[in-house]
Amino acid sequence: MSAASDALPRVVIVGRPNVGKSSLFNRVYGDRKAIVEDEPGTTRDRVEADVEWRDVRFRLIDTGGYETDAESVYAPLIVEQIKLAMADAAVVLFCLDARDGLTASDYDMADVVRRAQRPTIVVATKADNERREFTGTAEASSLGLGEPMPISAMHDVNVGLLLDEVVKLLPDDTTLVESDRTRVAIIGRPNVGKSMLVNAILGKQRVIVSDVAGTTRDAIDSEVDTPEGSFLLIDTAGIRRPGKLGHGVELHSVMRSTSAVERCDVAVVVIDGTDGVTSQDMHIAGIAMEHLRGMIIAVNKIDLWDDPDGRRAWAEAQMRGRVTFAPWAMVTFISALEAKGTSELLKLAQDARESRRRRLSTAELNSILNRALREHVPPLVRNKRFKLFYATQAGIDPPTFILFVNDPKLVHFSYRRYLERRIREAVDFEGTAIKLVFRARSEDDPRS
Repeated sequence: MSAASDALPRVVIVGRPNVGKSSLFNRVYGDRKAIVEDEPGTTRDRVEADVEWRDVRFRLIDTGGYETDAESVYAPLIVEQIKLAMADAAVVLFCLDARDGLTASDYDMADVVRRAQRPTIVVATKADNERREFTGTAEASSLGLGEPMPISAMHDVNVGLLLDEVVKLLPDDTTLVESDRTRVAIIGRPNVGKSMLVNAILGKQRVIVSDVAGTTRDAIDSEVDTPEGSFLLIDTAGIRRPGKLGHGVELHSVMRSTSAVERCDVAVVVIDGTDGVTSQDMHIAGIAMEHLRGMIIAVNKIDLWDDPDGRRAWAEAQMRGRVTFAPWAMVTFISALEAKGTSELLKLAQDARESRRRRLSTAELNSILNRALREHVPPLVRNKRFKLFYATQAGIDPPTFILFVNDPKLVHFSYRRYLERRIREAVDFEGTAIKLVFRARSEDDPRS
């Protein structure tokens, strides 16, 4: 995301659970970014995306379903998020279900919308036939919030007309400020403090925090400018062990978390400092490794340590002993609850991103590799030894090196690790994965 979304007007979708808010969000955005399920209350946090209609850019925000159920642990948290979203809104889209008619929750939500005093369009959703259009709009008119607009997000009925009305209500000045943000995905097991960490960095309650594991379901994007740089923070759902995954929403949430890793520059793997490194932490770190991202391991909850020096030494020993597949990963110690260590974490994220963009000249790379081959001759594989002709850096993000050899099958995995280690010893690629690609090149090739 290159545009600074803080400069864009915000269009906020609100309404009670299961009225089709996320379906409308996805229809306008053009992709299934918000999770859509028949289960009410699927969306809890705000989900945001930059969209464009008739050459006008705005930020579209999907919110959790408004409800006042006293038995729901999330209800007051969701209501607070809805109010915060509307406070910054240029336009509010108040969604009602044309099939069900008005409910007590709709009337309560209407009162909240009135108090927000923002330009509002009442949207009668699921109006996929003339009878529903008439019934839904007639009843919704009684709320006194303006003439409702019937739509069907699923069948793309009147969505364009709705967007035409939205654009009319937006402010004229929608100038974009270009920025270059470091994309940081916050990943980890459920309930290790990911959302609390995001809120600590932002300095506000941007995402819902609860002691109940699995509170975050969507991948939530938040932009922040700090003394350490400009960042796009992606809060993600907790990733459970594969055997523990449920179906529907939970499975979609984990897929979104993995997708967040795919689009980030740096993955921050949050682990519980009271538990140490678990096998699931290693699995999650492996996801970042598999996608060749930058990686920082953030040991959280250090505020609970009774012996900080001893526990820190214990945690560092665990890192060296268990996360052996990514010795280049950066490690930092934080307390999301007390907002300690966040500046150092962001500084490391910037350092890791710079490592991802570092380039080596062809001469320097070949000098490093030739020296490595002289000091440690490649092993025999099937009575043959691989020969390096030359190497070059093919790209960045991640740093990618192509090594032209006589036969890639002769490169033993241990020797591949050795060559990567020698490159890292010569050049600072701390904090990021690098990629070595071995390609066959004939000895008769004039470039050999």
